[in-house]
Amino acid sequence: MKVRTNTHIPVRPNNGTQIPHDDKSFDVVMFVHVLHHAQEPMIMLREARRVARQAVILKDHARDGLLAGATLRLMDWVGNARHEVVLPYNYWPRHRWLEAFDELGLRIDTWIKRLGLYPDPGNWIFGRSLHFMAKLVVP
Repeated sequence: MKVRTNTHIPVRPNNGTQIPHDDKSFDVVMFVHVLHHAQEPMIMLREARRVARQAVILKDHARDGLLAGATLRLMDWVGNARHEVVLPYNYWPRHRWLEAFDELGLRIDTWIKRLGLYPDPGNWIFGRSLHFMAKLVVP
């Protein structure tokens, strides 16, 4: 895994299969644009659940709607290829996210699907419901 330099917060490499901390080590675990880069997103989501005491926060993508997969692939490639980020293009539709949360016993507290990340008309093309943020409560 390539780690970017000059970040505003410390970054450590991760092998994509385990978070090297004890169970319930953190109040909150946050993955922002991470899981769609994992070969097996469920493994990392399970690890987040394991080390979180209160919640897991996600910002990722949902592959739902007309040309969603193609649009996400383009956005990912434009934003990440030059940084040598792994691009498995592993986007789940919303129903798969919900299945994963249910399997892990995570309860959705908040799900926001229209984030307004881009000025119009960019939001019509690259926004739609392709992005989401979720707060998942750990029981």
